[in-house]
Amino acid sequence: MKKNRVIPVLLLRNGFLVQSKQFKRYQNLGNPITAVKRLSEWGSDELVYLDISRDDTHDMRRDDLGHHNRDNIFDIIEDVSKAAFMPITVGGRIRSLQDIEKRLSLGADKISINTLALDQPDFIELAAREFGAQCIVVSMDVRLEEDGVHRVRRDGNREATPYTAAEWARRVQELGAGEILLNSIDRDGMKNGYDIPLLDEVGSAVRIPVIACGGVGEWGHFAEALQQTRVDAVAAANIFHYSDQSVYLAKKHLFEQGLNVRSPELLEI
Repeated sequence: MKKNRVIPVLLLRNGFLVQSKQFKRYQNLGNPITAVKRLSEWGSDELVYLDISRDDTHDMRRDDLGHHNRDNIFDIIEDVSKAAFMPITVGGRIRSLQDIEKRLSLGADKISINTLALDQPDFIELAAREFGAQCIVVSMDVRLEEDGVHRVRRDGNREATPYTAAEWARRVQELGAGEILLNSIDRDGMKNGYDIPLLDEVGSAVRIPVIACGGVGEWGHFAEALQQTRVDAVAAANIFHYSDQSVYLAKKHLFEQGLNVRSPELLEI
């Protein structure tokens, strides 16, 4: 049986690793490459690396102490791929097949698209045909609206779309996406657990793997998603940055709960 994956998400904003809260507040966490090395050593199954910058400025302002200052996303992706010992999904500011090809050539294993998929749905099919469905991850940002319906938002929660979460999930599956990264805007950074009804709604609507993201504040929240919904992987951002050996501890908790995850281990890299 295919194992459930535990996946850290790293958010890059203008060269800095950041913590996000409801897609509108960001706290600087420092050097993104250092975090990748730690997450590799702690046994992450995969890594999702999202560039949420609003422009092309990437400046860590660190030329001291041996920290090379990378001023573009391509150098950063190359550095990340060298530091990571697990598959990497890279997303953010992708607008063409050439953008995908460039990121794959620098070491990315998969590509995540979000706003582009909404603006040009046929691009999903085009990209899947060119690079393989297994390479194309569609990221969905979803908010629970006042009418009680989970609806997809675009452009970093700046605009509404006409799609419900289940509708858009089924559509991207039809177009050839290999996986869905499902982000809850309401739960992002809140530490109050996943939006279980949202995960159940989308996980039940499609056959392709769904990665749950948004709201984890304790290891038990990972277990709840895997026990109560059909998601294939559990992902989080903030929680993995605030304790030593965090991925190892998360997988240990899940493994001891009898969940279908890989045995936890610390790697010597």
